[in-house]
Amino acid sequence: MAPAASKLRAEVGLGALPRRALAQYLRLLRFYPVLTKAASSGILSALGNLLAQMIEKKQKKENCFQKLDVSELLRYAIYGFFFTGPLSHFFYLFMEHCIPSEVPWAGVKRLLLDRLGRDAAAFAAGVRRRFWPALRTNWQVWTPVQFVNVNYVPLQFRVLFANVVALFWYAYLASLGK
Repeated sequence: MAPAASKLRAEVGLGALPRRALAQYLRLLRFYPVLTKAASSGILSALGNLLAQMIEKKQKKENCFQKLDVSELLRYAIYGFFFTGPLSHFFYLFMEHCIPSEVPWAGVKRLLLDRLGRDAAAFAAGVRRRFWPALRTNWQVWTPVQFVNVNYVPLQFRVLFANVVALFWYAYLASLGK
């Protein structure tokens, strides 16, 4: 009987860690929203790049942990910290302000604002022929993701939600080759 009780206590202890981490994240969001989102974006961007590099090395049948491009990893972390996190924070606030939930078709309008605004910037940067498969997949993946994000994910979690999806998006882009 004692081993079962011990096992139960151990399982309860494992559940406490994610709850404490979430409570800490929520506290940081309340007091330092931009900094918290910047840090989580920087960390997840770096992890996404690490994952992408590992997949690329595995495809080439190389050791996944040898000769990782640390400077590239740091560039992703810096970009996530200084650009993706803070800009996404303010973009979602802007979207909430411009298109409140009470507005008819708010979800569709938010989605259009998100998708058209970001895609216009991508076109302005110059989409080349080799980017069409990635761009098509971007629309297929990110459109439903952002629909869920802007309509069902609480405002304080939207940057984190998008960053978690981006972690896997980077891996997909790596599979296409640089």
